[in-house]
Amino acid sequence: MSLNLDEKKAVVAEVSAQVANAQTIVVAEYRGIEVGDLTVLRKKARESGVYLRVLKNTLVRRAVADTSFAPLADQMTGPLIYSISVDPVAAAKVLNDFAKTNDKLVLKAGCYAGNALDKAGVQALASIPSREELLAKLLGIMQAPVSGFAGALAALAKKREEEGAAA
Repeated sequence: MSLNLDEKKAVVAEVSAQVANAQTIVVAEYRGIEVGDLTVLRKKARESGVYLRVLKNTLVRRAVADTSFAPLADQMTGPLIYSISVDPVAAAKVLNDFAKTNDKLVLKAGCYAGNALDKAGVQALASIPSREELLAKLLGIMQAPVSGFAGALAALAKKREEEGAAA
């Protein structure tokens, strides 16, 4: 079903708004995927804050023209699903994780920080821990010395109590 001019303008405006805030775009071929599997993929994308849609390639090319994602326009051929995210890792992680369980989804390309990525680049980006995971690790590292010191003080206090009770 083809879109009229107003609908096309609306799609380009919607995608342009997503691209304006995005740090990463990842595209994958979805040929042969069943509707139920696509529904699961869309649910995971929503949970991760990723904009995920099947779009006309020509409309997306217009939306990314004159942006840092313009190098990706050469890869926009065939039936593609677009994953756009503000989080630098989320778009790649959602599609890469799904591609591991469903061989019909084929990662094609991506773009991060103005650099076009091939399939291996997208997989490498997806292997980076998310911002939340990195913050949790940093917090754990920062808390370790404090909790160790508190444990040592508690052990010292207990030892003195035992010495006082023994005397």
